[in-house]
Amino acid sequence: MQANTTRGFLWSDVETRTLLNIWGEQDIQTALDGNFRNSFVYRDVSRRLGVMGFERTPEQCRVRIKSLKRQYLLAKEGNLRNNGQYHKICKFYDTMEMILSNRPALDPQEFIDSGAGGEEAVDHEGLEEDGEDAQDAYSESTGECPYPAETEVKLEYPTVPIPIPVKVTVGNNSTSVRPHNSSQSASNLSTKTPKRQRKRRANFPMEKLMEQFLEQSAQAEDNFYRMEEQRLQAEDRRREAEHARELHMLQMLGQMFSSISSTRPGSAATPCKTAPPARAPVFSSASPSCTQGQSSHLRRPSPQTDCCTQQSQLLNPDPQALVFERYYSLGSTSHRGMDDDILSLVKSIVPPLTSKKHKGQDGRIGIIGGCQDYTGAPYFAAISALKVGADLSHVFCTKDAATVIKSYSPELIVHPVLDSPNAVEEIEKWLPRLHGLVVGPGLGREDVLLKTAKEVIEKSKARDIPIVIDADGLWLVTQQPSVIQGYHKGILTPNFMEFTRLYEALHHEPMDSSDHQRSVMQLSVAMGNLTVVLKGEQDLITDGTKVISCSIEGSGRRCGGQGDLLSGSMGVLAHWAHAASAAGMGRSLNPSVVAAYGACSLTRQCNSQAYQRHGRSTTTSDMIQEIGTAFKKLFES
Repeated sequence: MQANTTRGFLWSDVETRTLLNIWGEQDIQTALDGNFRNSFVYRDVSRRLGVMGFERTPEQCRVRIKSLKRQYLLAKEGNLRNNGQYHKICKFYDTMEMILSNRPALDPQEFIDSGAGGEEAVDHEGLEEDGEDAQDAYSESTGECPYPAETEVKLEYPTVPIPIPVKVTVGNNSTSVRPHNSSQSASNLSTKTPKRQRKRRANFPMEKLMEQFLEQSAQAEDNFYRMEEQRLQAEDRRREAEHARELHMLQMLGQMFSSISSTRPGSAATPCKTAPPARAPVFSSASPSCTQGQSSHLRRPSPQTDCCTQQSQLLNPDPQALVFERYYSLGSTSHRGMDDDILSLVKSIVPPLTSKKHKGQDGRIGIIGGCQDYTGAPYFAAISALKVGADLSHVFCTKDAATVIKSYSPELIVHPVLDSPNAVEEIEKWLPRLHGLVVGPGLGREDVLLKTAKEVIEKSKARDIPIVIDADGLWLVTQQPSVIQGYHKGILTPNFMEFTRLYEALHHEPMDSSDHQRSVMQLSVAMGNLTVVLKGEQDLITDGTKVISCSIEGSGRRCGGQGDLLSGSMGVLAHWAHAASAAGMGRSLNPSVVAAYGACSLTRQCNSQAYQRHGRSTTTSDMIQEIGTAFKKLFES
């Protein structure tokens, strides 16, 4: 039964009589007379009403009883019993008379002390709240007009000695009443029931309360800043210790490399004349130059030794000499760990802006994703691709999501075909015009959509289109790894949880969380040397032959949508990198790795710049606004 939540409204006669029958029982009256706080009594009354089939709260029962008592007092003290008008004031007068006649006499002085306006001061139940205005409560509970203001009311009080005249106000009129039988005061005082002390409330002025509130707020704020300062100090100490360990490891690696190069036969031979004119970037397996620029404590071999060592390693690769290359950030404002050679490669793949080009020549990117529940992710990926430098950005989504995504930006080309019966044929018509594909942002996990995404991936592989798989696309790869396994132009961008699912699905054993570099390389090898980007505190990038770490300083802000910015920008850079590789540029490193490193660097730089502007309130939309300046700072300066 639905409870009536109004304060005393709409009490039927049957409901009211049932309430009075319960309230008038001897145990209820005894509990009300013997307790100062009696909320439990009205809870019991409410429970009994519920058993009878009337669902009322304890507060509603209390308000209704107070209203009936107020009507009863108006009828009785107004001396309306004799002229038969009492039923107009108190419909249940007889029942109230029967119940209240067995209780101690009401004290008129308490009733009068409550002041003009008819507020009830005598509350024999010891209620925990002050009474409401009598006229307002009376009107609310009965729905009738209150007692007319023009009618004089004659009050009859018990024989209690009152030394001064008493003025009682009912409505707007007042009448003066003098006590009766004052000569009997001595006898009446001895027989009168002792009056219970009235409840008094502390009177706190608003200014004092506000002052206390402000003091507590200031104290809480001081405590917060103190704890935050301690946390930051502990974090700084932890970073310093970590950097010290990293420097020590680099020193040991440098000593090991120099000892290997000095003990290898022929290392001091004549200068190598077939070496490339410039030092191969960090892409060699065990070259001593991989630590060049990392620390001033490392020993640097001579150029002659470096040249010959690189050539000997390229001709005779040593599996035991495989080095997991890492790049550390040794300062809060500098990017010492970022290798200049990789950045130079990323810069070299960026196509120049000339007036001789036409629309679409710098990239047409397709986003496979977007359903009724997820419309923001495909928008973030598509608009990021445009901001990085793609000319056109297509979104292939469901019909429910199309209108929403179109409303986000007029720059996007939205195709509501992903959930249509011939979705694969509709998308396949556009594949010859696309340079890159991003699968997963906002895709969802419905079987129909995943099946369509799988077939689109197969069609794109046949056309040799670079494919970036993120978010729900990785769920598809977890279920069916063969869909992208061994495709050299494929890139996976899992976060830690997605990476864990992929690793356990392929290796059928728990991942070793203590060595992420080893795990990410194992996953890449298991996927057929597919490029894998493990997002985290430092983004780990590998194609199964080496691990590169992108540790450009970002921020602690981790809002939703940053991964979509990464995948959208990576789709554009993957097209540029493979196009440059086909033209004979940057063949020293896997183009997918170059694109992944550039996208990770760009995303982290956008995060850092947006955080400097907006702090804790940074969102992905703020990061997208920073793509232009971050791109220029990293790749065009």
